[in-house]
Amino acid sequence: MSSTPNWHKSSYSSGGANDCVEVATNTPRVLVRDTKLSASPVIDASPAAWVSLVEFAKRSNS
Repeated sequence: MSSTPNWHKSSYSSGGANDCVEVATNTPRVLVRDTKLSASPVIDASPAAWVSLVEFAKRSNS
């Protein structure tokens, strides 16, 4: 794992002007930020919390 985030656009971002996020998973924590604002605040989650959030989102969209 690296301490320098390798940001990539979320596959769930539509590419629209207002709904893109970037995720970095190559660090000890999962990091999420606004694509348009690279200096914006970063959401920092443990890998377990991230998995729980993604699973919850999947169930909520079914």
